[in-house]
Amino acid sequence: MGLFGKPPVKSYIGLDFGQGGIKLVELMNEKGRARLVTYAYSELPTTNLERAFGEDMEKTAIHLKKMLTKAKVTTKSAVGALPISSVFSSIISVPALNEKEMKQAIQLQAKKLIPVPLEEISLDSKIIDTVSTNDKKKVTRVLLTGAPKSLVNKFVELAGKAGLELISLETEALAEIRSLIGKDRSSIMVIDIGSARTNISVIEKGIPFLNRSIATGGNSITQTISKTLGIPFEQADTMKRDIRAMQSFSQAGDISPILSTLLKPILDEIRYSFNLYQGQIEDGQQKRIDKIIVTGGSALLPRLPEFLTQLMNVNTYLGDPWARVIYPIDLRPILDEIGPRFAVSIGCAMREVE
Repeated sequence: MGLFGKPPVKSYIGLDFGQGGIKLVELMNEKGRARLVTYAYSELPTTNLERAFGEDMEKTAIHLKKMLTKAKVTTKSAVGALPISSVFSSIISVPALNEKEMKQAIQLQAKKLIPVPLEEISLDSKIIDTVSTNDKKKVTRVLLTGAPKSLVNKFVELAGKAGLELISLETEALAEIRSLIGKDRSSIMVIDIGSARTNISVIEKGIPFLNRSIATGGNSITQTISKTLGIPFEQADTMKRDIRAMQSFSQAGDISPILSTLLKPILDEIRYSFNLYQGQIEDGQQKRIDKIIVTGGSALLPRLPEFLTQLMNVNTYLGDPWARVIYPIDLRPILDEIGPRFAVSIGCAMREVE
């Protein structure tokens, strides 16, 4: 969601504030391709994201500033991501009119759909295409996105306190499309398992047609392991990424039953979102999801892509946000390890580089 624009600079910082920490990456434009300059990751000084943008803003800004210094960033220009759980997003259809009338029609639809006064919302719209209805009338489909101005202002203020110039804000879904999907026009489900939330988006021809978010993530998985085995949280967090440790508690080395138990709330939401999208009919054909991409800190659960492929009968892959970025080859092992955490921040930085 582009909220404001500035003249182009050579490199940009992508900023992602999540419950599990702050992720930032700086990318520069090298002949139309993104090249990695630097990156950093750190836990938030507070575990509550609302506090980080509220009463703990000064502390968060100081923490971010230290990260920027340690990472030796070379620019102050940044692009930030707004969490899916805090953003309104919908696909609307309006009559295919001239630009002025279409703008009025979009505003009218927004008033009906958004439960707060539009004066309190930063609204953005993107035309998708023009299609014919069953009665052969032309309508224009529009991606409508809105974020509370209070949240936008806090983000701008926090960035300023850390010495950054926030030149744009957009949704996590759009950032992940850029870093994980690129120009792929397939219908793709992106499952982002963060520390406290899991976001599920269905992307069709590069547009997020479905966005859902639930308050269950990697921390819940770790807590389940910790309570079940009677081990400390930190040990359980390490264990959930260790295939041998997981296999030691399964029969014949099959960890599918364990994953089914650990991921139950997330799997229920995946099935619901899957059926919700595939239950739609367009141009006389039922929609279908072609592939699934998993990302986020807990995407590194052992054999998760294989498990979801078998469960959903759709090929599932671990997302690689570095695939469209140039970087030193000797960094590949560490970038593979941290990659799932950086999909949003990479996508944010790529917005201005591409």
